Amino acid sequence: MDLAAIAMFLLMEEASRRSVARLTGLWQRNDGSVEPGSFRFDRFQLDPGDRRLLLDGATVDLNARYLDALALMVREQGRLVSKERFHQEVWRGVPVTDEALTQCIRTLRRQLGDDAARPRFIETVPKHGYRFIARVVAIAPGAVMEAAAPKVRSRAWEEVLRQTAAGTAGAGLAGVVGGLVYGFVGAAQPGQAGAGAASVLLVLLGLTLAMALIGGAGVAFGIAASAFAPGRAWRILGGAAGGLVVGAVVKLFGVDAFNLLFGQAPTEMTGAGEGLLLGGAVGFGAWLAGRVRSPRLGVALAALAGGLAGALAPLLGGRLMGGSLDLLTRQFPGSRLNLDPIGLLTGEGRFGPVAQIVASCAEGALFGACIVGAMLFQQRRRRGH
Repeated sequence: MDLAAIAMFLLMEEASRRSVARLTGLWQRNDGSVEPGSFRFDRFQLDPGDRRLLLDGATVDLNARYLDALALMVREQGRLVSKERFHQEVWRGVPVTDEALTQCIRTLRRQLGDDAARPRFIETVPKHGYRFIARVVAIAPGAVMEAAAPKVRSRAWEEVLRQTAAGTAGAGLAGVVGGLVYGFVGAAQPGQAGAGAASVLLVLLGLTLAMALIGGAGVAFGIAASAFAPGRAWRILGGAAGGLVVGAVVKLFGVDAFNLLFGQAPTEMTGAGEGLLLGGAVGFGAWLAGRVRSPRLGVALAALAGGLAGALAPLLGGRLMGGSLDLLTRQFPGSRLNLDPIGLLTGEGRFGPVAQIVASCAEGALFGACIVGAMLFQQRRRRGH
């Protein structure tokens, strides 16, 4: 009887300990030490013990002090955390100004997709401190986390696919704009009228749109998939890798198709090198956009990065869409396409080196802005902004 009572007492104590652990996020080991648990809020999972913050299973880049500050607020969910407590528990008495704490909160909000004016996670209590206002679920370490891992990874891949689709749609928009510009230039030639002009416009529109969608899908997937790597800087490598692979494949099939149909092919048309350069620039633009609060500024930075890469391509001996179209017209004299009117804007009278740089710069800027803009829009829409 005494043994049964003791067993019942131990079971009740263990159940009580687990309940407290779920509420506080702390798990007591048998030796009496405390092991931090995991916290979930919105689409995030914070594991102070493992020193990481996950968004749909992908690591969010945070330095050690900022992670400590977030863990402190999450553990005190719904309660005010004073500035003095941040200084004591995060900076551990190291003398810092209030600006250091302000920068910490600003970075946390940016990484969480939060807005100081309409907070969903971190609320400012003027002159006193901050309060974490989102609903938090504390989870004990071990079996519960492992059971949830496949679902988290599944959601992470779903987000990658959504980001890829958004970036591809943005690239498609860039392709439509570029196709219309080149199409109207080609259709405005002397002798191009009626059905002939319309066919030139439609062919160029379809060709440019197809190239933009294929290239955009590769670059957007590379940027989106880089979320599985630690740090946002991997977006640059992801975009470059996506552009490289797509550029190489498209050029391979394009050259084979021209050889099959016409017995010759323009081997200097756009390919892997241009894809690497432009994809890396778009990835760099996405990285820059992730470091600023304003989406418009992020899109402008992506346009600038893409435009600089586009202008650099001809200087390195490469060609983007306009340069490749001009190459086709010169290799096939019977072509009805002529981009020389663009050269009139640069004073060359033909589609010369300056016209090619200007056109490539515009292509890169439009491509970068549309892809990054569409991906930012999708992110903000998912986070409820």
